[in-house]
Amino acid sequence: MIRIPLLAVARDSDFPPVERALAEPDGLLAAGGDLSPERLLAAYRRGIFPWFSDGEPILWWSPAQRTVFDTAAMHVPRRLARWLRGCDWTIRSDTAFGDVMRACAAPRAKQHGTWITTEMLDAYERLHALGHAHSVEAWADDRLVGGIYGVAVGRMFYGESMFSAETNGSKVALLGLARALHGWGFPLLDAQVASDHLFTLGAFELPRADFCSRVAELAAADVAASPWTDRTLPQPHELAAER
Repeated sequence: MIRIPLLAVARDSDFPPVERALAEPDGLLAAGGDLSPERLLAAYRRGIFPWFSDGEPILWWSPAQRTVFDTAAMHVPRRLARWLRGCDWTIRSDTAFGDVMRACAAPRAKQHGTWITTEMLDAYERLHALGHAHSVEAWADDRLVGGIYGVAVGRMFYGESMFSAETNGSKVALLGLARALHGWGFPLLDAQVASDHLFTLGAFELPRADFCSRVAELAAADVAASPWTDRTLPQPHELAAER
């Protein structure tokens, strides 16, 4: 039987040290608590994120290896770069946060159910209203064709999920986000867990201790939470060249 700490709903019920996370399943640290803005922000500042399905308690994770991007060193494959040069889409931020989350939650091929539950949708829309959670969207005229959402704390950004409604939709949103973050002084973009798709765009892994050390420094930066609707983002043709 798996035994992990159970968090109370009380706000002073703190997370255990991330070093106590299980090796199997990798990174499972605690269960319970709530998805209040205070709890979520406290988790992110410690390198912890929630991930659970309907019918499960809230589960909190900090994997042994964390998949991240250096926002100054994204990789743009040649074929994608050629396509980006002719792309007439528009990249925007925080104009359709709820739509991006719901698109990320939609059923996908070879995937049963979703971890983006109604409870998660409500929680992150609260964070968005407070200026902590953000979306970056790819638009073809008035059609939302791709997007990514996540949480900004200090100068650290934690990517949560992304989607494509058209080929390359999620790549455009991710690359646009990373380029913007680099310009705003966010050196690291958390992608949580590994996938071949992420590695093709420059993702790499950090051991938990190294990741949490970087997070402690970056999340402590004095950056006010605010909407990104008035920020200037790079457009697809500008993403064709690596930096």
